[in-house]
Amino acid sequence: MAASQHESEHPKKAFGWAARDSTGFLSPFNFSRRETGEKDVTLKILYCGICHTDLHLSRNDFGVSIYPLVPGHEIVGEVTEVGSKVEKFKIGDKVGVGTMVDSCRSCQSCVDNLESYCPKKIPTYGFKNVDGTTTYGGFSDTMVAHEDFVIRIPHGLPLDAAAPLLCAGITVYSPLRYFGLDKPGLHLAVVGLGGLGHLAVKFAKAFGAKVTVVSTSPHKKKEALENLGADSFVISTDQDQMQGVIGTMDGIIDTISADHPLLHLLGMLKSHGKLVLVGAVAKLELPVFPLIMGRKIVAGSSVGGLKETQEMIDFAAEHNVKAEIEVIPVDYINTAMDRLYKADVKYRFVIDIGNTLKSSS
Repeated sequence: MAASQHESEHPKKAFGWAARDSTGFLSPFNFSRRETGEKDVTLKILYCGICHTDLHLSRNDFGVSIYPLVPGHEIVGEVTEVGSKVEKFKIGDKVGVGTMVDSCRSCQSCVDNLESYCPKKIPTYGFKNVDGTTTYGGFSDTMVAHEDFVIRIPHGLPLDAAAPLLCAGITVYSPLRYFGLDKPGLHLAVVGLGGLGHLAVKFAKAFGAKVTVVSTSPHKKKEALENLGADSFVISTDQDQMQGVIGTMDGIIDTISADHPLLHLLGMLKSHGKLVLVGAVAKLELPVFPLIMGRKIVAGSSVGGLKETQEMIDFAAEHNVKAEIEVIPVDYINTAMDRLYKADVKYRFVIDIGNTLKSSS
C-alpha cells in the first residue's frame, strides 16, 4: 500500500530512514510532519531505540505494513516548539514518545488511563492517523505529538539509555505492577534475557524481588548474575536444573517471542502463581491440567498507558534502572536490523539520531 496523498499537505519538512517494501531495507527518506497544533509538542529527536516490532513491521511479518514505513517508537528528544494551549511542556524540555500517539479518549480503557488497550489507538508509525495521513516513527529528525502522548524524561536519566524504556521498559514494568508482582520478597522468574528480559530483571530487583533468569544460553549466566543483579540462573534445557525450581516461583515474566513449550514454566509456579506472556509470539500450546491443579494463571500484557509510562520512567530514574545499550550511527541501521534478527545485541540498539542523521535534501 502506498503512502497517502495527504502527506504533501503537511507543511513541515522532515527527514528519516524508511523501508520501501517487505525486504525491510531502510534508506534515506524525505517526508513531512504536520504543523504544531494548539495542544501539540514538536521535538527534535536525539535518540531512538530499535525494537523487535520495528524489524517485524519493516519486513511486513504481520501483513499490515504501509510503505514507505519509518519505524521507531522508543523516541527521546528535546522540545523545540509548543502549541498555544500546551500546559505540560516548554521549549528545551527533554521528552519521549512511545508506542502510540493518539487514542479515542472516551472508551473505558482510555478513561482508566490504559490507552494502550484502546481499540482506536493510533500507533506511532505505520498506521492511518485521524486526518488520513500515515504516522511516521522515530528513525527521523523531528516529531509532532499531542502533549498527552508525550513523556517527561527526568533529570539524571541518560537520554540514550532512557529510549528503550518507552517500549521495552513499560512492557515489563506494567505486568509486574498490574499482577501484584512488585512486592518485596517475591520470587520471580524472567524467561529470556534480551531487550525485554534484561529490563524485567532490573525492575523486579528494584521492587525487591528475588529473581531467577531462565535461558537456553549458558553463556549468559555470568552477565545475568554479575552485571544485571539476578540471584540465580537456570538453563531451561537442563532437566535437573528445571527440576530444582519446580513449585518455587510466585510469578514469571516470559519475554520469548518465538514458539516454546509452556509446560515446564507452569511447573515452576507455586499454587496461585502467574505466568505473564509479553513476547510477541503468534501461538502457543497451553497445557490446562497444571493450571487446574494449582489454580495458576496464564496472562498476556502489552505496554502500559501514558500515566503508568510516566510513573515507570520516574521510578527508573529514582532507582537507576536503565537499558543496557549499543549506540549506533544511523547508517548502521540495516546491519543492526540483521544483527537483531540473529539476537546479536546486548541488549538494545539505540540510534544516535541527533549526531548522525544528516539530511540529503
